[in-house]
Amino acid sequence: MSIKTILISQPRPESGKSPYYDIAARYGAEATFRAFIEVESVTPREFRNQKVNILDHTAIVFTSRKAMEHFFQLSEELRVTIPEDMKYFCINEQVANYLQKFIVYRKRKVFYPEAGGQTELVAIMQKHSKELYFLPMAEDHKNDLIDLLTSKKLQFAKAIMYRTVSKKFTAAEKKEKYDMIIFFSPAGVASLLANHSDYKQGKVLIGGFGPATCQAIEQAGLRLDLSAPTDGAPSMAMALEQYLKEKNK
Repeated sequence: MSIKTILISQPRPESGKSPYYDIAARYGAEATFRAFIEVESVTPREFRNQKVNILDHTAIVFTSRKAMEHFFQLSEELRVTIPEDMKYFCINEQVANYLQKFIVYRKRKVFYPEAGGQTELVAIMQKHSKELYFLPMAEDHKNDLIDLLTSKKLQFAKAIMYRTVSKKFTAAEKKEKYDMIIFFSPAGVASLLANHSDYKQGKVLIGGFGPATCQAIEQAGLRLDLSAPTDGAPSMAMALEQYLKEKNK
């Protein structure tokens, strides 16, 4: 079977450039990007039901830009004014710099580890052990950071502020046919099934990146035709190129 159309279940790159476009073109195929999932804030009522008051805390911990976006968006919806002396502890420099979109950036109140990383972040937080930390979390968060903060006996509270949901396809999008679909998260697989309740894979080839994604594909009763990373292909782009080279001979 020759592969001519490939659906990449990610948002279209803003730059308009991607190795997937180049790889597809080399093997006579066309790559299409489409987001299968989107992130939304919880409602103000859902937040209030968690019985956590943001202003009871002296520092906010951000592990991602998404967490930051939804924290400030929800704070605005809740009519919570973040005081100017609030401190911010960020997972890395990139996340810390993103704060400039939301606050007047002052280095004396923004902290982050130079090399980035969870352990390094907590080490900095330990130097400010009297702070009352607040963690905006995703609904499907891991507990690594929470466990680490607990083990170091730091004072903190967490609250769910955003979640990943399936993106609704338009009627036209539902009718589109592709020779191959590539997934990057279990949520993407769930989105396919949410949009196509009677989905039949048939001859469509399915690729998955990461063990959790591959497991979700198989648990959904779908056939996994391509998986990454592997020793020879640490990225999905590399794995796809190897696959197309073999398939499109």
